[in-house]
Amino acid sequence: MSELQRLLTAYDRQRSTQKPCALATVTEVEGSSYRRPGARMLVTEDGQLTGSISGGCLEGDALRRARKVMLTGQSETIIYDSTDIEEDLQHGAQLGCEGTIHILLEQVDYADPNNPVELLRKTFRQDFPVVLITILTAKNSISQLAGKRVLVTDKHQQEIKLTDDFAADALILQDALQALTENQSLTQNYRIKEASARLFLEVILPAPQLTIYGAGNDAQPLLRIAVGLGWRVHVMDGRAPQATVQRFPEAETVQVVKLDDLQKQQFRPGYAVLMSHNYHYDYAVLRQLIPVTFVNYIGILGPKKKTDRLLNDLQKSDFMLSDAENDRLYGPVGLNIGAETAEEIAVAMMAELLAVRHQTKAGFLRELDGPIHSRNIIASTEL
Repeated sequence: MSELQRLLTAYDRQRSTQKPCALATVTEVEGSSYRRPGARMLVTEDGQLTGSISGGCLEGDALRRARKVMLTGQSETIIYDSTDIEEDLQHGAQLGCEGTIHILLEQVDYADPNNPVELLRKTFRQDFPVVLITILTAKNSISQLAGKRVLVTDKHQQEIKLTDDFAADALILQDALQALTENQSLTQNYRIKEASARLFLEVILPAPQLTIYGAGNDAQPLLRIAVGLGWRVHVMDGRAPQATVQRFPEAETVQVVKLDDLQKQQFRPGYAVLMSHNYHYDYAVLRQLIPVTFVNYIGILGPKKKTDRLLNDLQKSDFMLSDAENDRLYGPVGLNIGAETAEEIAVAMMAELLAVRHQTKAGFLRELDGPIHSRNIIASTEL
């Protein structure tokens, strides 16, 4: 279950009691921090926390402030500055990460169908990125706009109705569509009706989809790990006794697709791992997957000589791979962590999948020069 799924579950449970809750959202980070913009934490009246906004150093102070927000109903933006030792001690936060973190705290109105949690729910099953626009602060004549939100769900969207200022809305939409194109969130100031406002344009990515071609016992730990990280996982195999919902209860779909029927199969976007332990099945799947450009990762379980044999057989059938197609192949699949058991191999595979998804070179963090996260990019949010 992903962090957002846990947050939605906690929200639904709290809403059923009609007791208040508050939402804390990281909206901006300068320097280093444990969590990036878009990280969220739900706070209930009795102090239950779901999600996180730091590694544990901010949660206590945020809980205290959230209780005040639940009492007053007034949203609050808190700035934690760990570069200021006196302020660090004053909050009792003791961040130690040499960064400045902006947190938006707001009470969640159950009666509002467009409250922040309900808007997040709307994005949960989307198969495409969206932008959630939030007015963080608004001054003077537009102060009533603070906390207002709107979703941009289409890269061809023509207008939004966020403010009563047509020109400002057009500019905000333009920036949101640019953020969508670049897959990069941002926090920015705008002039609205001659007053200033600060907005958070948050790119929210769909949950990644992984298709496991193979329903052996070694596919089960990979499924569990991927689902635990919030991935949507599908399992496919030609063996009916193996490919069952009972064996893979966490999967979104479990399909029995015979070798002869693979050509009729509709492939899903995202990531694929070939681990059927049947050479001819893996070969047929690989041949079908390579031309599908929206499958941007194809992992092949087994020794390198198996991958070489697959590629040689493709060549013999006049199936030539381009450099771009070769770049999408990962065989043998997984990072080299000395994995032996099925569970360890699943960890190695999942680590590689994450590295590819986040477009980062895997390795020891101690060997990294500079910050773990890029400081000039506000990361997009993943469901």
